[in-house]
Amino acid sequence: MLYLSKENAKELAEHSERECPNEACGMLAGKDRKVEMVYQMTNRDKSAKTFFMDPSEQLKVIKEIRDLGMKMVGIYHSHPETEAYPSPRDVELAFYPEASYVIISIKDKANPSIRSFRIIQGEVSEERVKIE
Repeated sequence: MLYLSKENAKELAEHSERECPNEACGMLAGKDRKVEMVYQMTNRDKSAKTFFMDPSEQLKVIKEIRDLGMKMVGIYHSHPETEAYPSPRDVELAFYPEASYVIISIKDKANPSIRSFRIIQGEVSEERVKIE
C-alpha cells in the first residue's frame, strides 16, 4: 500500500493539470511507503503520451532524498487523455522494482484518478493507495 496525504494528492492533480496537454512527471520520497515529499520534474519529452525526466534534475533530487534520510518510494506521471494504467512504454521503462509507479489520469478533469502500480520484470500489479 502507498500512503499519500490529501496535500500530496492535491499537488499531484494540480501539477498534472498545469502540464496539460503534456504529461507531468516527478518523484515521490518518504519512508515506509508513506510519501513525505513530492518532487515535480521537467518532462523533457514535452508530450501528451510520454515522459522523460530531466537527468540533471533527477540526480539532484536523488541526492537530496538521500541527504534527508528518505528513500525514493515512487515515480509519478500523468495521463492527460487516458485512464490511469501503465502503457506498454511505461512498463518497458520501469527500471525500479522497489518503486511505486503512480499515474494520475486527468481525462475527467473534475475527478482526477490516482492509481499506483508495482512493475517488476514487466509484470504489472496494482497496489492500494490510501489518501489521508
